[in-house]
Amino acid sequence: MTDIMDIIRAVLVGIGGTIILDIYAFLLQRLFGVPATNWQMVGRWLGHMPGGNFIQTNLGQVRPVLGEHVLGWAFHYGIGIGYGLLLVSIWGSKWLFEPGITEPLILALVLLVLPYFIMMPGMGMGIAGSQTPKPFVTRLKSMIGHSIFGIGMYLTARLLAAAA
Repeated sequence: MTDIMDIIRAVLVGIGGTIILDIYAFLLQRLFGVPATNWQMVGRWLGHMPGGNFIQTNLGQVRPVLGEHVLGWAFHYGIGIGYGLLLVSIWGSKWLFEPGITEPLILALVLLVLPYFIMMPGMGMGIAGSQTPKPFVTRLKSMIGHSIFGIGMYLTARLLAAAA
């Protein structure tokens, strides 16, 4: 990234991808009853980390933390922004003006290692959701969600490039 405008565009790409993912999750929940990620629980998990508690075996039974809902949503959007910055750091600022769909999809799918091997185990769901009632469904939801996020980053970049 060569200038502040590229950084701003990369941040917007991450935010746009996250918004598209949230719209997708909202529609799945409203139309088909598929539960969306509970960002409040993510905030609770994060909120206990400063006390050295990185792994929760039963997060629902853990003491709530002040502002956990806001913390979870801020983390969600912060991760989206980080992915947008990482995307442009890897593929360069030129991608912002000539976006392709392959790059954000590769990044989004490769970064499944984070929820599979850090978030899910840390929140008591086991590696790649192995301790959930339907591990395959948990993994598939994450994979589709990350793909939707990647598509959202691409669409946001296309919109920004057209406006430039």
